[in-house]
Amino acid sequence: MTVSTRGIPQKGRPVYIIDGSRTPFIKVRGGPGPFKALDLGILAARPLLLRQPFGPDALDELIAGCVSPAPDEVNIARLVALRLGIGQTIPAWTVQRNCASGMQAIDSAWRNVRHGYSDLVLAGGMESMSQAPLLFSEKMVRWFSRLQASRSLSGRLKVLSGFRPGFLVPVIGLLKGLMDPIVGLSMGQTAENLATRFGITREQMDAYAVESHKRLFVARESGFLGEIESSYDSSGNFYEHDDGLRPDSSVEALAKLRPVFDRRFGNITAGNSAQVTDGAAWVLLASETAVEKYGLSPMAEIVDTQWAALDPAEMGLGPVHAVIPMLSRHKLGPDQIDYWELNEAFAAQVLACLSAWKNSQYCSDEFGLSSAFGEVPHERLNVDGGGISLGHPVGASGARIVLHLARVMNRKKAQKGVATICIGGGQGGAMLLKNAAG
Repeated sequence: MTVSTRGIPQKGRPVYIIDGSRTPFIKVRGGPGPFKALDLGILAARPLLLRQPFGPDALDELIAGCVSPAPDEVNIARLVALRLGIGQTIPAWTVQRNCASGMQAIDSAWRNVRHGYSDLVLAGGMESMSQAPLLFSEKMVRWFSRLQASRSLSGRLKVLSGFRPGFLVPVIGLLKGLMDPIVGLSMGQTAENLATRFGITREQMDAYAVESHKRLFVARESGFLGEIESSYDSSGNFYEHDDGLRPDSSVEALAKLRPVFDRRFGNITAGNSAQVTDGAAWVLLASETAVEKYGLSPMAEIVDTQWAALDPAEMGLGPVHAVIPMLSRHKLGPDQIDYWELNEAFAAQVLACLSAWKNSQYCSDEFGLSSAFGEVPHERLNVDGGGISLGHPVGASGARIVLHLARVMNRKKAQKGVATICIGGGQGGAMLLKNAAG
């Protein structure tokens, strides 16, 4: 195959990232965390809107990504909008693209602003993975149904006599969500596939994970995480930082951890995988019209986006399949991109993407390229850490990496940046940003 030209955007208005914020990412520790997804969305958005020179009713719409909202959080975007006081007449809608749901929200907002349907949009994502439900088993549900359908005492007694304690064994919703039903593999097992294909060793994975923690620690101590808004729970506890950071992490310590997904032959551990976390992230997108009307100062411009699909058993290579078509149509190579945010679902997955981009055989087989796409320099990738050190709340991560890339580019006065993410189910997403000054 050759690099696809599908999805080339038509000319449209410039779309700017004006501002953004997120909650601290709170690690799941064996039970429900302090915040529901709705709470997280509000906690991240309220201070962001309060500091703007326009009222919340100036927004044209609110778009949010969320993978597993609670049963009472249906169309969670609308609930966030109403709880924030944005106004009953302003539409709000929810999107779901697994790990890239937050990025999908931004993409949807980008398209609406680009083509003139909106001028100001709040877009992002939220996830409370600790609040994922425990479900009844199918046997228990069928037993309940038979009991409810029974009309006579004898019939009910007969159903009751058929009850077995094993019916009460719960189904863990989070684990079901992290399993691909098409290929029958967990996300971690798909990462094991990539490690095997590209010869990535346990030592390489652990070294990458340690570096992620060290980079996040430096970023926190240097004040580079200004997008984080302190969050207070109903008990008065407050959260200021991503609490999964392990600044004392070492390759020696990680080497002691046992593989999780392939206990006999595998190399993917809890230490070299993204942390399961709760969190939310938002960005404000504006047209040139809104920028001039309110005197806004853009952080970056979103130039292009790309979605791609591939074998679900190798879903971690999604960024490779999204980035190559996107940059190819702009005649850009990886050496022309100043900074990269590649979501760290697993160290093996990140390292596999880096290997695939510089592997001429892979680039030839998958994209029809005559040579390798090129190398992404380690010093320009995830410069302030990533999902391994700060966590991966699946509905929020896509928005977080776009927001943080814009902040890194602003800080470094960089011209171009790419945010990209792999997606459970075998997809990939990418966004190209450029300096708003041109």
